[in-house]
Amino acid sequence: MFVNRVNGKSRLIIAIFLATTGWLSAKESKPNVILILTDDQGYGPIGRHGDVNIKTPQMDRLHEDSIRFTNFHVQPNCAPTRAMLMTGRPPLKNGVWATIRGRSLLKRGESTLADSFKAGGYKTALFGKWHLGDNYPFRPQDRGFEEVLVHGGGGAGNIQDYWANNYFDDHYQHNGEWKKFKGYCTDIWFAEAMKYIEKNKANPFFVMISTNAPHLPLVAPKSYIDAYKDKPALRTPGTAEFYAMVTNIDDNLGRLRARLKTLDLEQNTILIFMSDNGSLLRYATWNANMSGGKGSTLDGGHRVPFFLSWPGTLSGGRDIDALTSGMDLRPTLVELCRLKMVPRAEEDGKSLVSLIGGDTPDWVDRVICLDLQKQQQTPAKESPHVVMQGNWRWLNEKLYNIDIDPSQKNDVKAKHPQRARAMQAAYDSWWPIVNPKNPAAGHEILIGSDRENPTTLTTHDISGEVAWNHDQVLAGFRATGYWEIEVAQTGEYEFALRRYPAEAAKPILGTIPVPDKLKSFHYFTKHYKYAETHERSKALPVSSASLKIGSFGAERNLPGKTLASADYQVNAQGEVLAVKFTANLKAGITKLEASFSDKAGKHLTAPYYITVTRK
Repeated sequence: MFVNRVNGKSRLIIAIFLATTGWLSAKESKPNVILILTDDQGYGPIGRHGDVNIKTPQMDRLHEDSIRFTNFHVQPNCAPTRAMLMTGRPPLKNGVWATIRGRSLLKRGESTLADSFKAGGYKTALFGKWHLGDNYPFRPQDRGFEEVLVHGGGGAGNIQDYWANNYFDDHYQHNGEWKKFKGYCTDIWFAEAMKYIEKNKANPFFVMISTNAPHLPLVAPKSYIDAYKDKPALRTPGTAEFYAMVTNIDDNLGRLRARLKTLDLEQNTILIFMSDNGSLLRYATWNANMSGGKGSTLDGGHRVPFFLSWPGTLSGGRDIDALTSGMDLRPTLVELCRLKMVPRAEEDGKSLVSLIGGDTPDWVDRVICLDLQKQQQTPAKESPHVVMQGNWRWLNEKLYNIDIDPSQKNDVKAKHPQRARAMQAAYDSWWPIVNPKNPAAGHEILIGSDRENPTTLTTHDISGEVAWNHDQVLAGFRATGYWEIEVAQTGEYEFALRRYPAEAAKPILGTIPVPDKLKSFHYFTKHYKYAETHERSKALPVSSASLKIGSFGAERNLPGKTLASADYQVNAQGEVLAVKFTANLKAGITKLEASFSDKAGKHLTAPYYITVTRK
């Protein structure tokens, strides 16, 4: 067993060690890899990071055992970070610079970390959240993961998710098929991951456990909430729930590490723990003296924990303070695991192996640019951004030294004008390199593919105003715009336009009872409170439905009741569940537009769901 101990006098480079020993020469010697990615936890809410209100004994223990990258940065919001981790490339290169409007779809042609592991002979599995596309060719099973258990979209209750999922006893997609599970979502992700690990313990595996907690809505088992609800510092609505969700993750982390030990896998398993962006500051009571949270280009929006443990090979309990990034994950694991190269675009990330071994000179001058494109389809240079070099930060025409000013309150541009100019120049040079010439290219959802037929489109991926969760569907939220589509094969296609998903089997007209499961689905925000405050959905006065794709265009009236036909799907009472259109389409890239309109022809909303079937 090799244990690397680094001090000022003795530096051993792991890359040299791996290259000159037989450590990875035998199949059984390949290290297993488990990546745990939490959602919206951020840096602060961990006991060892100074949060006195939270209980995270297992994260604290992992902190003690790990190599800790203390200056590690991702994107300020979730899907862009996930794409960065998968590709080793920044959002504007991999195509994911937003969380909606078709810009959370990992660009076609991008290879992933899972592809690298699969090519290297690893078993690959994802449990939890993906949020890089729900349709072919963007699904995790299309991007290198052999075993997939996920909720839909960016979280339970998102519009792509199974109707009325609420974190408890939900339906999840198992290798493309919806299946009902009993229990709390985070418990299920970890339990199923552990079953998979035990089943595949004789093979090297890459397992990603990507929790949707503690992302909104804030839902946790009652026992966890009860442990926090009486704390004076946690009385802001939602805070006890947020902390409960983190502690539940912590308990599952402990169970996972215990299982690895029982299975005799602990010593040769690389375990990485991190978060996808900064904390939800409305609920987190500690931010490690940083300013900004999720969605901010201040450090609190993108600095996250990054713990790396490999007990049989690397000594832990030490910090690495060099500026590092989520882009570095893929090249690091490719090197540590000696994976076969797969065709992929040039990576912007750097392997952390030399840093782990104690070699730092090449990292001193490193510059990293991060941008926050909000939710627009076309990126803009003037969008919020930050340039980082060591402990310097340049953003909003201000210069900060976080060594002496971690809260980023004092602009020191006047004292360091040359550095400010150099960092602005770095951004000006970076932008034309990453700015996509055709922002839409590679984001087209395929319809009529043999890999997915039928295909369900949702207004999560529409170009304009977006309805992205079940609460908005119940509230009759207005969605507008078009879908970017590629028709996979020339042929006859049926389009079924719906208000509710097929599994709900609810009519377009009238109102429906708010599902009981959604009545306690707390977003703790005024924007998504419809299900909490109403007994029935909002009625939409839909008089007609229309569809336009390529050269095809048609409109059809929506009757109150009718018989089933080629034009309508109805229930036993004759109420219309879907308005149907049939079109002959040629293969190729196009746009799809659809609308529910009132008697005056006014657009009410795009159908929230469209089922497309190649006949």
